[in-house]
Order: sequence, then structure tokens, then C-alpha cells
Amino acid sequence: MKTPKHIYVVDDDHKIRELLKTYLEKNNYQVYAAADGETFLAEFESRSREVSLVVLDIMLPGQDGFSVCQKLRAVSDVPIIMLTANAEETDRVVGLEMGADDYIAKPFSPRELLARIKAIHRRYEPAQSVGDGGRFYRFRHYLLDSLERTLQLPTGHTITLGAAEYQMLTLFLDQAGNVLSRSFLMKATRGRDLGPLDRYLDVQISRLRTCLGDAGRNGQLIQTVRNQGYVFTAEVERLNQRPQEPEVST
Repeated sequence: MKTPKHIYVVDDDHKIRELLKTYLEKNNYQVYAAADGETFLAEFESRSREVSLVVLDIMLPGQDGFSVCQKLRAVSDVPIIMLTANAEETDRVVGLEMGADDYIAKPFSPRELLARIKAIHRRYEPAQSVGDGGRFYRFRHYLLDSLERTLQLPTGHTITLGAAEYQMLTLFLDQAGNVLSRSFLMKATRGRDLGPLDRYLDVQISRLRTCLGDAGRNGQLIQTVRNQGYVFTAEVERLNQRPQEPEVST
């Protein structure tokens, strides 16, 4: 039997915490739980190496879920699924912009949440290994280390990509020059169809463009193809070893 993955559930509703703890543990997960953001953040510091995903409610006493998400993102790229009781898209968009990886609206079934958790784990696990094409991606004056998940920018500075940004970028790099439809990107990154009011993809593309310094609808690396989707325009080279003298733009 595989070693259980550790999940942290943060929700002020005792019944929800206990329901999810019981259900997820029956499905071979180790579950920690907290009723408020302050308790979670204090405990996460000592458990950050163990926790593979956080289920975070927006409506919490004291610090709300948005604030907790923002503070968590400052110290960790652990995947976050946010729970929202608000039917409006505002909460979903704000959560994604704060760094959440997915969201689910209340009321929800534990089975649906489990499916989302499994999908996120499946998508992020491949980032721990190096593909056959080589460890490094080089494009224009950028260098992506697919093992460390770091991106060297044209300025020479290096940033660590969050799991969602890394996943989206490698998808574009592997499909450079091909127009990728919004439906394809949603299926590849979220494992589900794109809803008519779903802003997930827009937020993630915007976040990735910001990481690349390619922000705005007129970005040069990730270009919008009207009524079709997006295309990554740079030529991409795969390398097994880091270049001795990485290219730096002046």
C-alpha cells in the first residue's frame, strides 16, 4: 500500500471537518484539520514538508481564506483548493489570483472533492521527475529547470514557479508553435471542460505572463489567437545539462 498523502482541511464548520476527515481517511489520506486560519498557519510551519494539498474555506473567523491563501503562498507552493459558498464568480477569481489552484462551491459532495484532489496530485507529481527530452528548457533568453521548477529570466534573476504556473508553462513549451484551444488547455490543466463563466484559465494565463514579464493581451511569448486560443511563439530547445554560460539579455 502506498504511503498516505497528507491533506490539511481548514474550515470553521465542525461537521464539514469531521465529514472530510472521515471520508478522506477512508480513501488512504492522512488528514489534519483546523477551524481557523491562525491555527492552520501556525501548524503548517512545522508540517509543510508533509502536506501535499490544502482544502481552504473562504469564510473563516478572523483571517478569511483569501488572507490565509496569500500568506501561505508567500512561503509555500503547496496546491490549494478553496471552498466557497458564494455563487458569484468574484470569490473564485480572487482566490485564483491569490494563488489557489482550484475551487469548489458549497454545497459539494465529498466524492467531487476527492476527484479534484486526485486530479491535482496526478498533474503535479510528474514535475518531480525529468522527462526524456532533457532537464532544461531554453527559449529566447529564459532557462527553465524542470527538476527544480525554477525559471531564469532574461535579467539573470531566477524565480521559483508555483505548481500551476509550472504546469501551464511546460504545456506551452512542449506544444510551442501550435495553437492550443481554451478547451484543450482546461482539459490538460484541470481535467474538466471549460464552463461559460469559468475564469480559471484567464487568471492562470495572466499569472504566467506576469511571471515571464510578458503581461498583457499583446504579450509576445504567449499570443492570443482570436476565436482559437493561444500560441507560444518562441523556439524551444531541450538540454540535458545546464549551459555553462546561460544567456542574459542586456
